[in-house]
Parts: sequence; structure tokens; C-alpha cells
Amino acid sequence: MSTDQQTVPGNDRTEPNQRSIGQLVAQTTQDLRSLVAQEIALAKLEVTDGLAHLKTGAPLLAVAGFFALFALGFLLTAAAWALALVVETWLAFLIVAVALLLVAGIAAALGIRALKQVNPKPEKAIAGVGQTVEALKSAQRSGVEHAAALPPSRSEVALQPRNGAGGA
Repeated sequence: MSTDQQTVPGNDRTEPNQRSIGQLVAQTTQDLRSLVAQEIALAKLEVTDGLAHLKTGAPLLAVAGFFALFALGFLLTAAAWALALVVETWLAFLIVAVALLLVAGIAAALGIRALKQVNPKPEKAIAGVGQTVEALKSAQRSGVEHAAALPPSRSEVALQPRNGAGGA
């Protein structure tokens, strides 16, 4: 292998078979930086585009919710007046109010039960970090390559078939 470098006319790169390993690594690093920069630019463009739609959609949903709230008030008033044809007016409005409180109470109970099930602590991520740290420590002690000692990634775990009915 010759260390002479020949450039291709019109290109600042040397021929691939004439470049040193250092040049290849430098070129690969530069290409990776360029690729990452392009991916970041694409992500920014996608987010900006999504935000533009959000700027249009969110206010329209707020307006729709505002008018729906007024419509609900009119519907409930109409229900109370319709019920007033059968019972006293004050009792009709009281029945509608109690029905609304029942719906609100059921929704609140369901919401509280759902919130109690939420665990804000990312236990799987913490366990994964702990496994990675332990794998790196043991690899450092034994002299094994770090990448070979790392636990499988989530995507690798998702692709593996589960053993047994219990899985996990």
C-alpha cells in the first residue's frame, strides 16, 4: 500500500484505495456530522410544520369548546323546562342539577382511580440504566469490549420471542 495520495480531478477527495486509515476515519466522521446535521434540520422542519398546524387547530378547537359549553347550558335548561311540564319547575331544575352532579361525581371517581394507577417514576428506564452501568463496570474489570457487554436495547428485546405464557 502506497502512502502517495492522488486526487481525482474535480474532487478534493483522494482515491479510496490511496487514502490512509486516518483519512478514512476523518472522512467518515465528517460524513456522520453532516448526516446528523441534516437529520436535525429535518426534525426542526417537521416540528415547525407541526406547530404551524397546531397554531391553526388549537384556537379553532377552543372556539368550538366555548360554543359547545353554551349549547350544553341551553340543552340542560331545555331539559329542565321540559321536565317542568310534569313536575313543579323548581323540582325539575333540581332534578337536572342532581343528575349533573351525579355525572360529575362518577367522572371524578373514574379520574381519581386512573390517576392512582399512574406511576411517575420511570422504573424500566432506571433499571435499564442500572444494567448498562453494571455491564460497563464488569466489562471494564474483565477487559471485554464495552459494546459486547451492553444489555440488549429495547428494540432488540421487542424483536425477541417471549418465553412462556408470562413473558417479560
